[in-house]
Amino acid sequence: MEIKNKILQAAFKLFMRNGIKSVSMDDIALSLGVSKKTLYRWFENKDQLVMTMLQEHLGKMEADCCTFTTEAKNAIEELFQIMQMIRQQLANMHPSVFYDLQKYHQPAWQIWTTHKNKFIMQQITQNLQAGMEQGLYRTDLDLEIMARLRLAQIEDIFNPEIFPPDKFDLQKVQLATIEHFMRGIASLKGHKLINTYKQVVEQE
Repeated sequence: MEIKNKILQAAFKLFMRNGIKSVSMDDIALSLGVSKKTLYRWFENKDQLVMTMLQEHLGKMEADCCTFTTEAKNAIEELFQIMQMIRQQLANMHPSVFYDLQKYHQPAWQIWTTHKNKFIMQQITQNLQAGMEQGLYRTDLDLEIMARLRLAQIEDIFNPEIFPPDKFDLQKVQLATIEHFMRGIASLKGHKLINTYKQVVEQE
């Protein structure tokens, strides 16, 4: 299993740096200093490798998000922890990764879509409910509409027609979007807490 994990780690680094389409099985084998035959001993083809890599990555993300939910003092702190995770993950992500997944690796794309529509949707809804109960979010929010809006924002950020990668930095767009969403749903108490976390002083 050690060699399988090394293959997955090497593939992940190359995919994040160069995009998925441009990385071949030869490239992965070369980066590891092993034969392509060794790769095919563990993975039938690139599709299976991409799918397994994505499953493992999403599993780690789900574990991190569950930890944030459990350990955060409040809903807003949870969002700031998620923003930090996003900042780290997108810092070195090639802008074509999501496009490559959708166009060239449909089985893996379906895994991402299921993760988004089930796990992420559930996390967003739980955060909204917690924030409202804590008095940090507005009490007049429509949970389903807000959750679906946030879900749509997450995917639109990776749409090259909306945010061309040669003009926009994915990390900046994602962080700006989640902060805009957070301020839009926050109550006065929530806004004050956001400013406390950001160390911002606003004139009233």
